[in-house]
Amino acid sequence: MFRQVHRRLTLLCAGITILVLIFMACSYLYISEKNLKENSFASFRNDMNTLLSNLENQTVITHEWLSKLEGGGKYIISIHDNDKDFLWGQQDGGGSRKAALEAGWAYYQENAETFPMPLAFTITHQEFRFSSAGQGQDDYFGCIALSSRNTGKLTILILESLAPLQEQIKAQRHTFFMLVAFSSLVLILFAYFFTGRLLIPLQKSRDSQIQFVAAASHELRTPLSVILSAASACQKASPAEQESFFHTIENEGAAMSRLISDLLMLAGADSHSFPLRPEECEPDTLLLNTFEAFEPLAHEKGFRLSVRLPEEKTAPIRCDSERIRQVLSIFLHNAFSFCPKGSSITLSMKQQEKLTSFCVMDNGPGIPDEEKPHLFDRFYRSDTSRQSAGHFGLGLSIAKEIMDAHHGGIFVSDTPGGGTTFTITVKSPAAGNGASNLKRHGRRGS
Repeated sequence: MFRQVHRRLTLLCAGITILVLIFMACSYLYISEKNLKENSFASFRNDMNTLLSNLENQTVITHEWLSKLEGGGKYIISIHDNDKDFLWGQQDGGGSRKAALEAGWAYYQENAETFPMPLAFTITHQEFRFSSAGQGQDDYFGCIALSSRNTGKLTILILESLAPLQEQIKAQRHTFFMLVAFSSLVLILFAYFFTGRLLIPLQKSRDSQIQFVAAASHELRTPLSVILSAASACQKASPAEQESFFHTIENEGAAMSRLISDLLMLAGADSHSFPLRPEECEPDTLLLNTFEAFEPLAHEKGFRLSVRLPEEKTAPIRCDSERIRQVLSIFLHNAFSFCPKGSSITLSMKQQEKLTSFCVMDNGPGIPDEEKPHLFDRFYRSDTSRQSAGHFGLGLSIAKEIMDAHHGGIFVSDTPGGGTTFTITVKSPAAGNGASNLKRHGRRGS
């Protein structure tokens, strides 16, 4: 699915960009070619003004002057003296020259009334563009000069081929085509890698979602199978045996209820609707209340639970105290589940200028370094913890979501001498409002 999306996004991104590039290139070419033609025509007009001004001062037009003027190959000249051809050496040119002159004279005959008549002993001239083939784009600049002399009327046709200009335009178009083609290839490659990078988080999110659904289905299947088996056995069991089956159904139902509650909590975190009720609370009181709530359970399970508070007075913090207690409870339940009986578990806190930290330390077996980066992943459980009933691998991920909602931090490290230490941090009032938008993701590992 993502490959198809990747291809479509690449085509969409590159296609839109290439269309914009082509539009800009064509617009520039149009403006550039228009300016080239206008500048060339203006240059032709200036040349004609200069040439005909010199001619006006001459009383005699010689073959030598005409040959020199046309010898450079830039101009083609034809003269009619009293409407008769003025023959000279260059008149015997090739077929293209003859065709161009015929087309030029034909254009003059068709538009003779638009050309101004000269006064005595003066020259008037008018420049124009025309096509020697009679159709298609213009391929010549032309100038008709009319001169009134003692001997009669002199009509001069001067042509300049647009072939050099057309070659220049053709070369410019070819250059732009190559640039656009190369740029399009670069844009396609860029769009391919850019959209690929954009899709990486989506792929990871989809993979995580698939794994989440698969793991949730697996976890729900186990208690559901036990409940169905117990319910089926109840039909054939004696009243004394049924009580045991009912107890099993009740326990598995409670486990399913906890799992569903955890899943709903994580779903709320994913939709950014995680419920928090922040209020000012005393951090030492929060820690003591947690200690007092878990002390009987620790004693019952054979653990030595203790609490360490700072000697100096602590400042109040703003947080959802119930959620912070929930995080500490998750840490304590993990310690009770995975530490051997007789282990020491310590609750402690420390307050600094900007952060208040809570720690749960145990001297149990500890957590291997290679597992620490995955501890806060959903449904992650080490091989040892998989043997513990009632643990679905969601507790630490819920703890992380709670701390993320508080813009706090959650960390795991090794306890000196062996064991595991979980630490959470909450912003202290001294940090000010400026840091309220700081969101620290849990650093995993020591």
